[in-house]
Amino acid sequence: MLSLLKKHPIIFICLGIAVVLLPNLHIMDVTIMEARNFITAREMLTDNNWLLTTMNGEARYEKPPLPTWLTAVSTAIFGVKSVFAMRLPAVIFIMIVAAFVFKLSKKISDSQSFGVLSAIIVTTSFYVVGIMIEAPWDIFAHGFMCVAIYYLFAFFEAKNTQWNSAILASIFIGFSILSKGPVSFYALLLPFLLAYGFTYKYKQFNKKFLPSIFILILAIAVGGWWYLYVRLEDPTTFLAITEKETGNWSNYNVRPFYYYWSFFTQSGLWTIPAFVSLLYPYLKTRVKNLKGYQFSLLWTLLAVVLLSIIPEKKSRYLMPVLIPLAINCSFYIDYLIREFKNLSDKRETLPVYFNFGLIGLIGIAFPITTFIFLKDNLQGYWFNYILASVLVFNIGVLIFINLRRKNIKLVVTFAAGLYAALLLTALPLKEALNSDSFHPISSSFTGDLKLYQLSYIAPEMIWEYGQKIPQIKKDDGSISFPKDFSFALLAMNLNAKDSEAIQQYYTIEKITTFDLNTVSKESRQYKDRLVATYYKIIKK
Repeated sequence: MLSLLKKHPIIFICLGIAVVLLPNLHIMDVTIMEARNFITAREMLTDNNWLLTTMNGEARYEKPPLPTWLTAVSTAIFGVKSVFAMRLPAVIFIMIVAAFVFKLSKKISDSQSFGVLSAIIVTTSFYVVGIMIEAPWDIFAHGFMCVAIYYLFAFFEAKNTQWNSAILASIFIGFSILSKGPVSFYALLLPFLLAYGFTYKYKQFNKKFLPSIFILILAIAVGGWWYLYVRLEDPTTFLAITEKETGNWSNYNVRPFYYYWSFFTQSGLWTIPAFVSLLYPYLKTRVKNLKGYQFSLLWTLLAVVLLSIIPEKKSRYLMPVLIPLAINCSFYIDYLIREFKNLSDKRETLPVYFNFGLIGLIGIAFPITTFIFLKDNLQGYWFNYILASVLVFNIGVLIFINLRRKNIKLVVTFAAGLYAALLLTALPLKEALNSDSFHPISSSFTGDLKLYQLSYIAPEMIWEYGQKIPQIKKDDGSISFPKDFSFALLAMNLNAKDSEAIQQYYTIEKITTFDLNTVSKESRQYKDRLVATYYKIIKK
């Protein structure tokens, strides 16, 4: 395995990600953002809406189509109903992020081991994996931009103009724009360009001015053609959606400037090392590559500042910051690997013992805490519980053993291994928590009846159903009844006014209630919007 890592590090990294993430890819509940994207991908295949994209038959131009195209191709291979197929491209892009963080880190430090360390930290940072579920199209935009940034770095560092790097950089910038608009351009590329200018100074840029203009023009062409196409083909809808999306940046989910200041906590395992890595006065004399450290630190901080300027703020918008933060954190971890055995100052050693000791404690306590939490729900899951407990407990013990020996290289390895073990062996235990009230909907339930929704139905419900569910209540409150003699109806809240309007012409029979919540009604995570009542409507 060590020889494989040395000879083919990228293959080793990608195989590790595949082994950890692919087996349980279907287990987590489909989120609202996933449902919207999955429905759009499904309708690409079923309705051939590859350019004028739709969700539930309605125009959906909020998100550019490149990630949806890739997802649609995956579902065409593995099945349009497969959650595994829908999520597979996102896992591949986690691999791409890891591979190009490795390549960029190696180029900055001239050290393969440093590159591997950066790749491990970025892929075990909590929100890098979490974003795959919460906002799946973000990982595509940032993955493409990671590729572009690597080639831009190569382009800027080369003494002569590297046209191949320039062309590849511009194409992948375009792909990023075609995945999530200017989001990654602003959150990842712009702070990179600023940080590079402050640290590496854009040497001999006069020779690269025209190629840089070429990069920008080609990137806009690659990334912008779809927006122009939709603007010309469906201008009214496109402008309405654009106005709404633009307004959200200043009027929706507004948070104070300092909202993102705890950004380093999103790295999960690496929270304390990530924070320490930001302490420039402490690390500037301890890192092996000061300029590289200055670059990654500025890239990280500038990304946070730029995101903080935007009034609209959400935790998931911080995900791109974790990419330069992983490189920055690697400088600190690299220092610990080299020098920790020689450190005696408790101000330096205590944060390390606390961070990794806490991780080890989580591993040791896992069997007991999980049993207490799941003891009434383990029927059918004992194998998963025992396997996860043995593996995670032993990794926790190994973390403590190597902490005592001050072998930080193995401590870091086992900490990443514990994270991987939890995803691989403990994640299936999530299904043991499914509530008895969980009652999904499927297209087979309605039989020959055409299913409609009264007004809003959660996208997760439409995804679960497997087909479009047309809405019959208009924006003005009136109801446009279908021509069917009888039909099925889903409604979250059928109020007296709507019930009276329907009963003028139809009889209403309540059949059942569908509930996509996998948690109990007493849980804070229970969502009323995931509940809908199913009615049979028959003409009088």
